[in-house]
Amino acid sequence: MIVTVTMNPAIDKTVDIGEMERGGLNRIQNIVLDAGGKGINVSKTVRELGGTTVATGFLGGSSGAVIEKVLKEYGIRTDFVQVQGETRTNMKVVEPNGIVTELNEQGPVVSSEQLGELIGKLEGYASEETLFVLAGSIPRGVGKDIYRVITEKVHKKGASVLLDADGELFVNSLAAGPDIIKPNRVELEEYYQIDYRATEEQLVELGGRLLEQGVGMVAVSMGQMGALFLGKEQKYKCRGLSVKAHSTVGAGDAMVAALAYGWDRKMGMEDAAKLGMAVSAGAVTTTGTKPPSREVVDELLKQVKLERL
Repeated sequence: MIVTVTMNPAIDKTVDIGEMERGGLNRIQNIVLDAGGKGINVSKTVRELGGTTVATGFLGGSSGAVIEKVLKEYGIRTDFVQVQGETRTNMKVVEPNGIVTELNEQGPVVSSEQLGELIGKLEGYASEETLFVLAGSIPRGVGKDIYRVITEKVHKKGASVLLDADGELFVNSLAAGPDIIKPNRVELEEYYQIDYRATEEQLVELGGRLLEQGVGMVAVSMGQMGALFLGKEQKYKCRGLSVKAHSTVGAGDAMVAALAYGWDRKMGMEDAAKLGMAVSAGAVTTTGTKPPSREVVDELLKQVKLERL
């Protein structure tokens, strides 16, 4: 079972414009609205791959109702805690050159009682057959150690955790030993306070340090350059695939979804890594945060070549 936890969901409003005119008039050429937030994006992508998830977290107001309706239309099971206030709307402004400017709202405040209700739900789902996807930002009222707290609680029941977070959320969670993490190269460089662009060899070494700290697997996304997949027994690198990209929005979430799907289907690391590359490449060809179709993913899988390190 895959349980995605989206603490700060959003309606994602993706708009296409021409070249950005700062301080001037920008005309919108296209608008796409999606139910969003990292965990929700993971649930949508897993569903498209043919898997199932339970999507949980916090929702509030009319925006929250829209998100829940959209997920049910996708056929995704939901179990959110309802909060006061309005679930946020985030705007992603996409230029023809692929540059994406994001304008994200804060979202509602979550009370300690509501947080306790969510943790209780998660503990109820936890078992040796459960993978929790902890992804994205957190709302006001929730401490920056929350992913560590959740990881420790569900680990006690034998569950596994896939973490996709940055900043303090990432740093604080490492002490709990998440089973899979997916930092991008910038997040890894920031964590180790490297103020220059690390080489692939250095990224492999840095990822190895995280494995020594108790992390089970490290997937380092490197944008167009591809990704590294590092485990205690196996290490792979894969070059980025050649696709006609619309924007990079959702590519990281797509890779997380593929890794979660691979875990649920008990794939080996090599097959899960290949799927991660194909799904993330497919995601950059779609508009908004829509997942690529399974047919597109299967075609892209034919291009994927892993190199064992």
